[in-house]
Amino acid sequence: MKITLKDGSVKEYSEPKSIIEIAADLSEGLARAACAGKVNGEVVDLRTVLSEDAELAILTASDAEGGLSTLRHTASHVMAQAIKRLYPSAKLAIGPSIDKGFYYDIDFESPITAEDLPKIEDEMKKIVKEALPLERFELPREEAIAFMKEKDEPYKVELIEDLPEDAVISFYKQGEFTDLCAGPHLMNTKAVGKAYKLLNIAGAYWRGSEKNKMLTRIYATAFGKKEELEKYLTMLEEAKKRDHRKLGKELDLFMLSDYGPGMPFFLPHGVILKNTLMDYWRKIHRKAGYVEISTPIILNRVLWETSGHWEHYHDDMFTLSTEDGEFAIKPMNCPGSILVYQNEPRSYRDLPLRLAEPGIVHRNEKSGQLHGLMRVRCFTQDDAHTYITPDQIKDEVRRIVEIIDGMYKLFGFTYGVELSTRPEDSMGSDEEWAAAEEGLKEALEALNLPYTINEGDGAFYGPKIDFHLVDCLGREWQCATIQLDFQLPQRFELEYMGEDGKKHRPIMIHRVVFGSIERFIGILTEHFAGAFPTWLAPVQVKVLPISDKYEAYAKQVEEALDNEGIRVETDLRSEKIGYKIREAQMKKIPYMLVVGEKEAEAGLVSVRSRVNGDEGQKTVAEFLAQIQEEIRTKALPGKKEE
Repeated sequence: MKITLKDGSVKEYSEPKSIIEIAADLSEGLARAACAGKVNGEVVDLRTVLSEDAELAILTASDAEGGLSTLRHTASHVMAQAIKRLYPSAKLAIGPSIDKGFYYDIDFESPITAEDLPKIEDEMKKIVKEALPLERFELPREEAIAFMKEKDEPYKVELIEDLPEDAVISFYKQGEFTDLCAGPHLMNTKAVGKAYKLLNIAGAYWRGSEKNKMLTRIYATAFGKKEELEKYLTMLEEAKKRDHRKLGKELDLFMLSDYGPGMPFFLPHGVILKNTLMDYWRKIHRKAGYVEISTPIILNRVLWETSGHWEHYHDDMFTLSTEDGEFAIKPMNCPGSILVYQNEPRSYRDLPLRLAEPGIVHRNEKSGQLHGLMRVRCFTQDDAHTYITPDQIKDEVRRIVEIIDGMYKLFGFTYGVELSTRPEDSMGSDEEWAAAEEGLKEALEALNLPYTINEGDGAFYGPKIDFHLVDCLGREWQCATIQLDFQLPQRFELEYMGEDGKKHRPIMIHRVVFGSIERFIGILTEHFAGAFPTWLAPVQVKVLPISDKYEAYAKQVEEALDNEGIRVETDLRSEKIGYKIREAQMKKIPYMLVVGEKEAEAGLVSVRSRVNGDEGQKTVAEFLAQIQEEIRTKALPGKKEE
């Protein structure tokens, strides 16, 4: 057989070989580092035997998809084994690898706390040191069920019972521990190495349903090298300091209430921040040819049935009954936009028609998934729906990408692009989906924009382009999206009169730039650690009189700045000036203007910058010119050149 390797070279073998044997034949070092194999594009176990021609890549921990995830999955088995040794009565549920590590859901007889994690880690070290080989085996369904019943693992029994009749049921054994698992896994526990860490404990309902028992979820991570682990842990510590929930409280941006779980209340400073963002958003969109509309929050069930949301999205919608029938609080703005389109006859001369709507939507997210501003039930989407002809796809997508690119660069974000294709739960024909996906591919390629394919993650009505912005800690956030939709125009029978005098069906583009404005504010808060650029800061200047003798002058300075549109406050409390400065610094105020006898007599202010510290004395006019230029250019925080 011929095995074509990643570099294009070909190895020939006269008899079947396992992937680990091929790795050892190539290099003993590669065999030691190998985590999994990729055969003809599919990630498989190192134990997999090849008996015919194939393309093969040997994956190590440096390969995030496949290699590192296999290492983490094996680490989750090591953690589960350690837990069973320490807590024999514990019942195991699921323990997958995830984007940043792995977790295991466990039903403990008695609750454990974060203080128990080091004990579990110590037991994991012993298991890793034991270098237990992982052995894969399969069992028929009934034997597999009996096997897990004998081990008193009811969650595993339920998982097996729910597998399809023709499913291959496989297990991995390491020493005295055996787990139900499809794999792939490392060859032995020693290969997990030393770069792993148990992070925290959370609650998780079995199978994500509030109707089921709450289990204990232990989150952890693992890497191929200790340096990578240390770098990640340092990032987590920095992220804790930047947690938007903590900063949101300290900076008086927003609050949460049990009277509206997942529905944030914006406080005065938060409203200023939100409105400033949206003022800029509106300015950019006016220039780009968008007109703004506003549609009702509650609309009749018939509309949602026509759009397909009632069938495909009903579980995530809030519904209510009235004397006029059943209604739903909108989870998306698009059907309302469609009704506006239908309000009058449309011609090809009207297209592209760009209808923008920063509309409030509600989604019935599970309570366990709610998280500050990042995952909420009530939020504002900076939606726009563009109605176009088929030959306008490329140009319109380009225009949208330019808006997204400019907005993200404004805040110092870089981003990656992903094209998400047809999901299993979708509507429309194969031909329509193929045309829509091809249209987006052509637009991305025309823009020379690198992208990856995310198979099966499109919206139920069409494929989409997702933008994953990267913050200052290297974390990715999915925010902007461009979705091409042939389905809703068809369902609502949208039309425009073509140049040929005949009626045609428009294509609809759904797009957001911020995504959820609330979530974007959460991301910005963490990205800037609450120290927003001056143009965005809720309070831009704090005037600090040294004593009450200079209150009148302080108020005079405040009035001069306020008249020029600067967001300014004066601290008139009878506190020492050092205390006032420290508190203004804690509130991340961009500028502090200290005023005392010298300043009052000379008509000056002593300027303290959040970035540069003491900037010396200036006239009010000089300082005003400085801050106005900073606001005009929307400069990012950073030390100024001397």
